[in-house]
Amino acid sequence: MNLQIFIICMVTNLWVLSPNVQSFRFELESGHSKCVAEDIKINSMTAGHYSVVNPNEGQPLPESHKITVKVNSENYYYLSENVQSGQFAFQAVEAGDYLACFTVVDHQPPVKISVEFDWKPGVAAKDWSNVAKKGSVDAMEYELKKLADTITLIHEEMFYLREREREMQELNKQTNSRIAWLSLLSLFICLSVTGIQVWHLKSFFEKKKLI
Repeated sequence: MNLQIFIICMVTNLWVLSPNVQSFRFELESGHSKCVAEDIKINSMTAGHYSVVNPNEGQPLPESHKITVKVNSENYYYLSENVQSGQFAFQAVEAGDYLACFTVVDHQPPVKISVEFDWKPGVAAKDWSNVAKKGSVDAMEYELKKLADTITLIHEEMFYLREREREMQELNKQTNSRIAWLSLLSLFICLSVTGIQVWHLKSFFEKKKLI
């Protein structure tokens, strides 16, 4: 029993220490767009923060360094136009790919803008520092709340993976069944063509009185 608890704690700690966070910097040219996709499970929390990198530290950002950000799926839509930074957060109402697209208005002469983007799903999307401040909880309660949320996320992830495995098994069964029918059909066609060829050759030889 103690071994099982130890294994669960180890897995949980690894999950907490290495969250699935997309954090990177990319460049955009005038009149161009760049999109980032994230596969999010239903009812999962997600949050994103984006900002234009100042090319001249200590000075205000140029007016040309503004972007338009759009995040959407089939039933969710977020739009922020001509901004230099911002953030979004939502709970996914459906499972699937969510697309975040960044666009720079066409400028003359062309400019190149660097953008920093953090996309945090699941536990990482929650602002735990604010939770601790607002709830006036001590360090132990803070860690327990975070741990409980992480365990819940792992539990949901396990069910999600089982569902995906079941879908893959169904797909494999359907594929194998179709391949089997296709093989039978191919065999029938080959035998039919062979029979027709034999009949044609036999008729040809009989007409020529060779048999």
